[in-house]
Amino acid sequence: MLINFSGLPAVGKTTISRLLAEEIGAVFLRVDTIEKVLQNTGVEPIEGKGYQITCAVATENLKLGRTVIADQVNNWELTRSWFHEAAKEAGAKYLDLEVICSDRELHRARLEARGCHLTWDDILAREADTHPWSCERLVIDSAKLSPEEAVSEIRREMDKMCQP
Repeated sequence: MLINFSGLPAVGKTTISRLLAEEIGAVFLRVDTIEKVLQNTGVEPIEGKGYQITCAVATENLKLGRTVIADQVNNWELTRSWFHEAAKEAGAKYLDLEVICSDRELHRARLEARGCHLTWDDILAREADTHPWSCERLVIDSAKLSPEEAVSEIRREMDKMCQP
């Protein structure tokens, strides 16, 4: 199964996706990690390269029968479709997740606590550039659920998908 986490930076995707990966023993792929390596090795412009690499590594692991968790902003329909195709190519099930934080002040505080290069204006720009979803997805609100509760919700959805 490919579990594709999407959502703006600082909504809680990585916290939840890592916890789920640990709990179920899944392969964990984070596009930010891949893009940082590309950037550090002088690859410019990065554009969609991090997503393409993440997708290729996900496909290889799915073909080996492994469950893969992909953690990324994934705010464009194009990149989301790449992961759908990866699962299809590997004959794997696919779960789209969108992690949101409905409490704007909490979201901003999380971003500022990270001490990263992104500003609140960067978040708002990415939000404005987010393409509408054209497929079903599980929406997890990290302002309303703890990471553990979010993982339980995702596991229930995974169990439903795996029933005959």
